[in-house]
Amino acid sequence: METLIGDERVDYLLMDESMKIIQSPTVFSYSLDAVLLAQFAYMPINRGDILDLCTGNGAIPLLLSKRTKGTITGLEIQPRLAHMARRSVALNHLEDRIHIVEGDLKERHAAMKQSFYDVVTCNPPYFATPKDTEHNVNEHLTIARHEVLCTLEDVIKACKLYVKPGGKISIVHRPERLTDLITLFRQYKIEPKRMQLVYPKMGKPANTLLIEGVRDGKPGLHILSPLYIYENDETYTEEARKIIYGK
Repeated sequence: METLIGDERVDYLLMDESMKIIQSPTVFSYSLDAVLLAQFAYMPINRGDILDLCTGNGAIPLLLSKRTKGTITGLEIQPRLAHMARRSVALNHLEDRIHIVEGDLKERHAAMKQSFYDVVTCNPPYFATPKDTEHNVNEHLTIARHEVLCTLEDVIKACKLYVKPGGKISIVHRPERLTDLITLFRQYKIEPKRMQLVYPKMGKPANTLLIEGVRDGKPGLHILSPLYIYENDETYTEEARKIIYGK
């Protein structure tokens, strides 16, 4: 068992208890958004190279490893989170398939080849950079949630840098950033191809956006049916239950 630090704990990442992940309430814990993105993103089944930007504690690479036999790289700027991710990879004996790189997505890394990856995924910071007085008292959470160390344009630019021509990029974000996303996609020659809005329940506004683009792709956006997470009685919908629990 990997040594835990501070208030870290080991959680089951999947309901079948086949995969574990190291989490911390004060450093980082993955959210439903990571699960939704890992399910939404196209994955080559038997081989391929996948890159996850802003990987946090490695939840998305771990989840993707159940959908592909390819090699997965996770990039994380925060040393503490990268350390958590590496220990989670080791906890699941996936060192031969998942590699965690510590670094800034605004910089080019020798460990990551340009125009190389079949798929790039990202669950980026959602919110514009707040004033210093509005920062979360927890620096880890501020960096994960706000555009303090990277902007949305930085994210899209990095996606373009690393994905191969014809490769796919999948991002989870907030619906209010849809116009920004599509504008930046096209600015960096990424064509929006598939999109899905996620709603907490019927009758409520969408609170999550899943979007896929193809580098140098042809125009043509396919909008998927809406995904509802909860029924009116606060239980998961059948579709959400299949995504979250795998059944």
